[in-house]
Amino acid sequence: MIIFGGSAGSLDVLLKMLPHFPRGDVAYVVVLHRRADVDHLLQALFQKRTTLEVVEVEDKEVIDRNTIYLAPPGYHLLFESRREFALDSSEKIHFSRPSIDATFESASEVFAEKTIAILLSGANADGAQGLLQVRRAGGITIAQDPTDAEVSYMPEQAIAINAQMHILKSDEIASFLTNVLR
Repeated sequence: MIIFGGSAGSLDVLLKMLPHFPRGDVAYVVVLHRRADVDHLLQALFQKRTTLEVVEVEDKEVIDRNTIYLAPPGYHLLFESRREFALDSSEKIHFSRPSIDATFESASEVFAEKTIAILLSGANADGAQGLLQVRRAGGITIAQDPTDAEVSYMPEQAIAINAQMHILKSDEIASFLTNVLR
């Protein structure tokens, strides 16, 4: 399971990486802080840049490989099992729903060392603790290089607590994933 989390400044990074997402026995999850009134645009925007299927997650949806799953606005995206998503509308975390922390932490519990978590640009601390949980569970963790991030606060928070195993510039992340999946 490869999970991207981001907020302010991360959309452009993801759009540049999408054509380079490697195929394989893997699913991608994208958790972005976004407004519900423009949510229908994100799926179409992503689909134009990749040959992988792009879907917005529905509760109890089965996880398929070679698919990019978008966390819907207004819900925390969790994993019920290695094969199924769950949506949760509980309290916001770091003023956000979906929360990157919630998704990363759920993935660490369900997928453990089979998780790759990437924290991108953003303006709050959401994602840092979840990234640390993934690392503690044996997964691979990446923080976008703060000097490369449009808004450096989010990756800086992960680096401050040593949650990341790798610090990569945005143009290095897709090739790193390709190498790891080989």
